[in-house]
Amino acid sequence: MRGGKFIANVLPPVLVLIVVTAAAEGIIRALAVPMFLLPRPSTVLQYMAQHPADLLASLGTTAQAALIGFFASAVIGMILAISLSASSVTRRAFYPYAVFFQTVPIVAIAPLLMIWCGPGLAAVAVSALVVSIFPVIANTLAGLLSTDPALEDLFRLHGAGRWARLWKLKLPSATPHIVTGLRIAAGLAVIGTVVGEFLVGLMGSGEGLGVRIVSAKKLGRTDELFAAVLIASLLGLAMFAAVNLAGRLLLRHWHASEQD
Repeated sequence: MRGGKFIANVLPPVLVLIVVTAAAEGIIRALAVPMFLLPRPSTVLQYMAQHPADLLASLGTTAQAALIGFFASAVIGMILAISLSASSVTRRAFYPYAVFFQTVPIVAIAPLLMIWCGPGLAAVAVSALVVSIFPVIANTLAGLLSTDPALEDLFRLHGAGRWARLWKLKLPSATPHIVTGLRIAAGLAVIGTVVGEFLVGLMGSGEGLGVRIVSAKKLGRTDELFAAVLIASLLGLAMFAAVNLAGRLLLRHWHASEQD
């Protein structure tokens, strides 16, 4: 049954990918689109097959920064959400600034990060943190504030203190919301990393996928550019899938959203 369900979940998107790729290959060939405008999928795959070591090295650099930024956003975001949930006054005073911080374009902040942290791993990881932290804060806070009031009253009736209610009631109740926030943050962390690497690449240093994209664009190597974009997308998909799997393992025995 499980194998059949896995095939049912995986086969449709794989078939769509194959059909779209084949259609793109045929259309680009039929229209004789120049490679500097749009490379054929087969050309991109050929480049990936010919340069696996270079692409894997860039992937490793980007993955390191994305993971650091993601885990930092998970820890810091949940701590901030718990702090905001403790008091309505604190929430009204500080939550609007969290929203405002999220609306500032990362491309405007990234140059400052390069100045403050230097054009290296730290600046790129902070860029990933800045982009991915708000979904963690927002979803964790929403989960903490949606705890059943009747259960809170029951805990108080039995003499449970604030910390006991947090650890034994509010956080378990908020776990589905937290997992949702982490799923969103996983993909955004890769976006923030690549944007940070764009700035590093413009400075003429770095080895990540974003740097490779900038370099390929300068040289007119659209096959390399598309290969780097594809690998960055697969990295974001892999991080999302890892968080999704962890959430499923955590919730499948007690929450309806993850039950078969």
